[in-house]
Amino acid sequence: MGIQLKNTRKWLIYSLFAAILVAEPGCRKSTTNSAISPEEALKTFELEPGFQIELVASEPLVADPVAMEIDEDGRFYVVEMHGYPLDKTGTGKVKLLTDSDGDGRMDKSTVFAEDLVLPTGIMRWKKGVLVTDAPNVYYLEDTDGDGKSDVRETVLTGFALSNPQHNVNSPLLGIDNWIYLAHESAVTAQVFKEEFGDRGSDILYPKRPDGVRLPDNASGRSVRFRPDRYELEPVAGNTQFGHSFDVWGNRLLVSNANHAFHEVITTPYLKRNPDLLVSNVSQSISDHGNAAEVFPITKNPQLQLLTDVGVITSACGITHYLGGAFPAKYDSITFVAEPVSNLVHFDKITDKGATFTASRVHPGKEFLASTDAWFRPVNMYIGPDGALYVVDYYRQIVEHPEWMSEEVTKSGALYNGTEQGRIYRITSKGTKPATFGKDLLGKATTQELIEKLADKNSWWRRNAQRLLLDRATAQDVTTLEAMTRNPSKPLGRLHALWTLEGLGKLRPELITAALKDPIAGVRTNAIKLAELHLKTAPALVPALLALQSDSDPKVRFQLLCTLGFVNTTEASAVRQKLLFADVDDQWVQIAALSAPSSQNGELLNAVLARYKSDDPAYGSLVERLSAMAGASQPAKIINQLLQKATAPVSEEKSTWQASLIKGVAQGLKRRNNTLDSNFQAEQELLIRTFFDHPAASVRSASLQVLQVTGLPETAQPTAALQRAVQTAGDAKQSPEKRAEAIGFLAMRDAKPQTDLLKKLIAPTEPLSVQVAALQALGSIPDETVSEYVLQKWPVMTPDIRQPAIATFFTSSEKARPLRIKLLLDAVEKGIIDQNSIGWPRTVGLMANSDVDLRNRARVLLTKRDKQRDEVIKQYQPALELAATAEKGALVFQQNCALCHQIGSTGGLAFGPDLATIRNRRPASIMGDILNPNLSIADGYDLWTITLKNGETLQGLISTETPTALTLLNQGGQETTISRQDIESLKAMNMSAMTAGLEKQINPQQMADLLAYIKQTK
Repeated sequence: MGIQLKNTRKWLIYSLFAAILVAEPGCRKSTTNSAISPEEALKTFELEPGFQIELVASEPLVADPVAMEIDEDGRFYVVEMHGYPLDKTGTGKVKLLTDSDGDGRMDKSTVFAEDLVLPTGIMRWKKGVLVTDAPNVYYLEDTDGDGKSDVRETVLTGFALSNPQHNVNSPLLGIDNWIYLAHESAVTAQVFKEEFGDRGSDILYPKRPDGVRLPDNASGRSVRFRPDRYELEPVAGNTQFGHSFDVWGNRLLVSNANHAFHEVITTPYLKRNPDLLVSNVSQSISDHGNAAEVFPITKNPQLQLLTDVGVITSACGITHYLGGAFPAKYDSITFVAEPVSNLVHFDKITDKGATFTASRVHPGKEFLASTDAWFRPVNMYIGPDGALYVVDYYRQIVEHPEWMSEEVTKSGALYNGTEQGRIYRITSKGTKPATFGKDLLGKATTQELIEKLADKNSWWRRNAQRLLLDRATAQDVTTLEAMTRNPSKPLGRLHALWTLEGLGKLRPELITAALKDPIAGVRTNAIKLAELHLKTAPALVPALLALQSDSDPKVRFQLLCTLGFVNTTEASAVRQKLLFADVDDQWVQIAALSAPSSQNGELLNAVLARYKSDDPAYGSLVERLSAMAGASQPAKIINQLLQKATAPVSEEKSTWQASLIKGVAQGLKRRNNTLDSNFQAEQELLIRTFFDHPAASVRSASLQVLQVTGLPETAQPTAALQRAVQTAGDAKQSPEKRAEAIGFLAMRDAKPQTDLLKKLIAPTEPLSVQVAALQALGSIPDETVSEYVLQKWPVMTPDIRQPAIATFFTSSEKARPLRIKLLLDAVEKGIIDQNSIGWPRTVGLMANSDVDLRNRARVLLTKRDKQRDEVIKQYQPALELAATAEKGALVFQQNCALCHQIGSTGGLAFGPDLATIRNRRPASIMGDILNPNLSIADGYDLWTITLKNGETLQGLISTETPTALTLLNQGGQETTISRQDIESLKAMNMSAMTAGLEKQINPQQMADLLAYIKQTK
């Protein structure tokens, strides 16, 4: 089942109207709700007890705000994005707001900068500000003091100018003195291709065109840079709109349906070992799931939104509270804006090994919610007063027209509210109004700035560190060093260390002392600082090794990461100790294995010596280590591994044997150089193991290696093939062994076994045997399998039809066009319904490299899209029928669970989680079920990847890092690919969703399915 989720990956989503494909009587622009004044808006809020909310700025001083910054003189810089959603004419602005009478409310507004396209973020820097406005990052400065910028320099360029919800945004200064940019891959536009089809280019400093550059829009990763040094790097993770650091520099990220995830391991550790494939560096930390339920209080939201009572679906502006002015229990709180549901969600963050857990503060209540459907919180900010400032975009419609019905797009309501916008200040009850412009850092001495490095409020610490990097001189180093030793100020010690590092004045002795700091967070940062000095100060290594028994898991994790750069016997021993101390933590495994492959030679033996068959962590370790060996080690080492993996052992120990062989198979597949002829003995050994080993897992793993290496040119394979023929046709053998034997046959020319293979493709045979026979028949590089499939199609059961369709899409250059022509003939004649092909393969057909086949497929396979409206009309009775959710659960399992889950359970996560739509109107859900291909759900478009070995793969890119990515296909099948092995990667500009569910369920079943989706929590 393919449900088009228009609300799955957008930070500003949903519209006033349901994007329903059915022409509903009386469906017109709603006038039930309208904008209200800022003063009236304050009465609509329901706020966490013990807090108060006040208005700081509103129209006409500010409109369409999306980001803000408060500088050292108390001035508000506010980014206004007037052009959203479609206007690229340069209406964006930066406003400078000031409070001239000191009453805590802004009363003066100056246009600091204008002629911006779709600006998304701002950060104070040097004497001006950095502003993100794809494709550029600008530096803006006012040199004559009139409140208007007269300097505009392009600092970086090359970012994709894609859908505004996904453009580069939120510049944020890290404790490590790098500026981090929230960034992700450009999205595929279907409707507004001309406006938002740009996918970016090389990201670079235009002033240094020959300097460092990040190709292809930084491969969709976040970016960090140091403009004063012209340094630029990709960051391992990516985030949509917003990111935040905790007090120790851990980076928290956000995307529409995932309101909190943590970037656990960073790029340098992945790059040093290309043999380790890691395609996801982030951990989702919510213990209440992605697309988590939220609790809005909006009045009549169904009149304006696609959802009434919902789930997190537009998460953005993540902000870890570090203001120090709230009660102590809020010190570990993370806030997330949810504009669709008109609220701000909050979670308590607690440590969990190398990462964290985010838990609800209240089981059924949010931090801030409004009854006003126009309240659109999109960002938050911690001020110098420790208050939480909430940026309210205040719009009637916030969904982008890419995901709207044409009626809404042409309604004239897209920009309702564009002259409005509010900024709110949230503080503990009884807090006095803010007095900006007084006692801030604009006139602070260097000594005063150093003292502010220890302030409980991150605004003071962050800005003091930034200003010190601009102002500090050699004589200030002594005072900074004194702060690193201040026993009562751990945050002062932390920031002073990084400030000295930024000034190039951090001595190794100070790092050594910090490695012994009583606070774990300081020790963790000291390890990071030591890592930067390993080449120039090798004496730091013993101090690092001394932390091997540290009581804090994050200290141990960082130590493990850093010691990967130390190639000594002592460091190797400590890495092993750290690994086995926390072996069940997947991130600890990755950190240990990220050390260069040359350092991991003894680790596999150590893992096998400690192997625990009842702990999956050990099997994972063995597989990863042997994969690295298979990819990079000499044939002699691989031979030794296979000898060990096929030696007779007990049933219990066979579990590690299978993992070891599977890993070798994975590594050999990636290997560029061939193995020498001495490998024939191991091939013969694997053949014997394949036929005679009692453990199915070991047999299967042995076959995987043989499929990579092929069979040896010796006498043994002939006898083995004969044995395989006998086993395959023997109904007395287990289906498992018969399927394995058929797979063995496919390694040589299967044509002589055509009759046997056809005989085995019968409903009376076990499914596993049928599938194996189909695949073997498909290995014959001609039309044999296609002709047979078409002949037997009417009697093929549903379970065998999908593998049968797959045989038309062979990798054989010779056979592929012949098979595709037969498939298209069959569709045209009505033998095979086009919906049986599935949308991913339909996309492949419509993007075929053969022009004639491509054009024919596009004409043939798009015909039925025009019938979708009629199909939906036929299903209208389903909206009125009495329905049973229990029966709907069965419909879901039979038709939807292959691709979807609801709330991360109940099926396979190929398509979007249906929890994100369960609160939408039934008519809207049904419309998207029956016509899923109207537009592409962001993040669910297909990609074609051509490997250097000539193999072509298609699927969703589910996760990716600078070194690897994972393709996901139906049934949950995942393929992890090294970027080094990729010849080309291209977005197909088509969705992975499919249509045709009406062929499988009737209106009553549809009604039951809708009831189940709506009810399930």
